[in-house]
Amino acid sequence: MERSISLRKNPSRVSCENTIRRILMTEILETGKNEHFKTAADFMTYFESLYPASDGLTKQVQRAIRSMNMPRDEKGYFIPNKTIEQVEKEKQMKYLFSLADAQVVPLDACVPLFLKAEPHLAPCLLQSMEENPAFREKYVTAVLSYNGIVFYTDCPSQLKVLLESLILS
Repeated sequence: MERSISLRKNPSRVSCENTIRRILMTEILETGKNEHFKTAADFMTYFESLYPASDGLTKQVQRAIRSMNMPRDEKGYFIPNKTIEQVEKEKQMKYLFSLADAQVVPLDACVPLFLKAEPHLAPCLLQSMEENPAFREKYVTAVLSYNGIVFYTDCPSQLKVLLESLILS
């Protein structure tokens, strides 16, 4: 008795999804982002190299793309490693960063300086220093700690002199 092996003409939708994901992740690993794939048609060359070209194959790849529900960047290219929600949250964060004029400042050139103070008064001291023009440009950042304030400064001697002048006067 001879068994007939049924050959699939087209890959399953899940198989198409896995292949599309693999193609896009390879693209991202090689170039840093997807710069080639916007539509299901962009994947057809690859699929047609493995399966006979047909309307069924095209529809299966289109179904896979729809099912994956991938977000797109501003130029319309698929973003495979993020959800639509992640992309929306990142857009909101970018907007907030631009409003805040945010910038990354490395602290490796800064020196920590600690001002010991009563824990219940440290927030009031910090607020007073933030409002005082004499303290502008004297520190990069200040953080409340358990028993005082930690400053990161690129001019520790100036900050120390200023703090001591107020403490000792």
